[in-house]
Amino acid sequence: MQTLHGDAQLQPDSDRASMSTRATGRDSSVDSTAPAAPAPAPAPAPAREQPVHFYPPQKEYMYADARQPSIRSSRASSRRERRSDPGVDGELFPPDPRPWPTRSLLYQYMPFRGMYHDVKRRLPFYLSDWYIAFLPQNWERVVGATIRMYFLNLMPCLAYIIDMYVRTDGTYGVNEGILSSAIAALAFALFSVQPLTIVGVTGLINLFNYTTYDILDSYDVDYLQFQAWALIWAAIMHWIIAVFNVCDYTRFVTDMTSESFGLYVGVIYVQKGIELLVYEFDTGNGQAGWLACLVAVLFALAVYFIEGTGLQPFGPFWFRKFLIDYSFAAAIIFFTGFVHIPGWIQDSDLEKLPIFATLQPTLDRTWVVPFWDLPVKWVFVALPFGFLVTLLFYFDNNVSSVMAQSRGFPVKRPAGFHWDFFLLGCTTFVAGILGLPAPNGLVPQAPVHTEALSVTELVPEEAPLAEGGFFEGDVKQARREAREQRRLRGEERKPLRVVRTRVVEQRVSHFAMGLLILGTMSRPLLVVLGLMARAMFAGIFLVVGWGSIEGNGIVHKTLYLFRDRRMTPTNHPLYRISKRSIAEFVAIQWIFFAAMIAVSETIAGISFPIFPLALIPVRHFIIPKLFTPEEIAALDAPTANSPAVLVSLGGPLQPERASTRRAARRPSFASGLSTQRSHYDGGGDNNGLRRRPSHGDLPSHDDEEQYFDDEEEAEDEAAEERERRLRQHDVQGGMAGLQRVISIKR
Repeated sequence: MQTLHGDAQLQPDSDRASMSTRATGRDSSVDSTAPAAPAPAPAPAPAREQPVHFYPPQKEYMYADARQPSIRSSRASSRRERRSDPGVDGELFPPDPRPWPTRSLLYQYMPFRGMYHDVKRRLPFYLSDWYIAFLPQNWERVVGATIRMYFLNLMPCLAYIIDMYVRTDGTYGVNEGILSSAIAALAFALFSVQPLTIVGVTGLINLFNYTTYDILDSYDVDYLQFQAWALIWAAIMHWIIAVFNVCDYTRFVTDMTSESFGLYVGVIYVQKGIELLVYEFDTGNGQAGWLACLVAVLFALAVYFIEGTGLQPFGPFWFRKFLIDYSFAAAIIFFTGFVHIPGWIQDSDLEKLPIFATLQPTLDRTWVVPFWDLPVKWVFVALPFGFLVTLLFYFDNNVSSVMAQSRGFPVKRPAGFHWDFFLLGCTTFVAGILGLPAPNGLVPQAPVHTEALSVTELVPEEAPLAEGGFFEGDVKQARREAREQRRLRGEERKPLRVVRTRVVEQRVSHFAMGLLILGTMSRPLLVVLGLMARAMFAGIFLVVGWGSIEGNGIVHKTLYLFRDRRMTPTNHPLYRISKRSIAEFVAIQWIFFAAMIAVSETIAGISFPIFPLALIPVRHFIIPKLFTPEEIAALDAPTANSPAVLVSLGGPLQPERASTRRAARRPSFASGLSTQRSHYDGGGDNNGLRRRPSHGDLPSHDDEEQYFDDEEEAEDEAAEERERRLRQHDVQGGMAGLQRVISIKR
């Protein structure tokens, strides 16, 4: 069982022991990392709830306290190593003085505690967050990530602005969307603790804005003034949550929650793409409508297949990475010109992106909304709307941040959920005052940013990988050792595999993206935007949404239910889990997903954040009573478990109190309570949602299916037994016939 994460695995045993002694005050000669012996089968006595360890335990020595004078030499050595090879980040950051299980309520809600420690841990890295981007081994990743995220952040924002422009009668336009995205990008690049998280205009705030507009349409109230007060209330609630450390509860977010929300976002993207295509037929020009459908589908297929080609083993490795990094931008440039090809394509006159005066609001107003003119009654009516915005942003922003640092990415620098949520409150306040759509965490884009900054290498197949599926160590040394082993065994060369080795954790790509977005408000670039067909934005929705759906764990587990077991490899991660348990688990996710979709289509759509938030306590309190630890270990796992992430959320994950009552009824597997992680392990794909299976065996645990993994062998044995009986019958019949012949002759 793997219990070490990050570079802590590479520390000498003596250093681990000394650091553990200093951090815990106990003698670390007793190895707490040794795997526990399998629990004995429960006695026939009535089963009772027991704590079951199936989350990978974390070690306190991973968070060596940098304030201890006894490790000054190691800190200086670590600084020298980072100067010589800044791509490799140290992990020596101070922990929270009191991990989660040792906290009192007074300490948990101590004002400013989380924000203070977030800044304190990250501040020593701030300067290197800037200069490491320009090092020879890092700049190529930074440039590629900047260009990729510029298009991937700006284009969906403009697509949602088209929808908001139509649904709010021109209240929000291109300038408002660009300015909101630019302010958020620059603020988070400069002042956030975790610059990997991308913040911008999302489809969820689009849903909130036009639903609020529909509600207020029948009342005599200024919409922008009401929105300003709703966002002011939301900003105040953001600050309260950050000050009193409520973001600590993000530690309970698992794949069950993030997959449900990710699938919802993917479906909303596809739905918005289809709606944009429907708008093309409103003009009465059927030819333009069908051409728009063709352009959208061609754009989506082009991006999908070009990126897919980059994942195939064809062509040089550098060329495949180039295709993945720049296919989206290249497709946008091509299809911007495609709709202007002379002839019937240009004559079809597709609808273009509406643009307005440079640096001016869409409506005839000043940038500052006169929110002070709103009647007092409506100021307090806006309070519950602000509360719903807070619920939405609390879940969406924290989940996007967790997914940007999920277990599939080898992040080393500490996160800061409390400070970043406070900063999000500041950008929400500014958006309300200026009449902008409020920015928040982008679920597809945030993990894509980390993916774009990930350094990938070709390593031997036999090279050991960390828990998240990435490689930690010297790639050249691993190749040399693999060659030596093959030479000693006389084996042929095996194919290499592509894995992540590190993430270039810096601020330059985020800052440069913000500057590029802000520069898009200049007149020359606005004119270029005005040449883009709305149909292309529909294609952007389709390809981004489909990527979230295709890689979603709910979809994978649902499709597994329809697989022929005889055609399923025995090392499949779900092979030893009964399909009934899988169906029950996935059904809960589908129910919450359907509830979010259904509510989003009604006038009560602004209340949909309640459902993904409700799934967190359901997962924590109810799911362990319905499923065995083995089933939970195979079907779910914490979305992020890196020490660098958890240090901002209360430290290492604690053992979950999983029910053993179902296990007690099936003693054949009750003694094998698993301590393994989820088998849908952290592949940080382009949408941050795909789960790459990792192989492992779990005990079988269903009496009616005890024989299922040996069924073919049992059938063979039964056939052999029938043949043996037939042969025995033939021999006995032959002997009886021979005896009759002998008796006749006598």
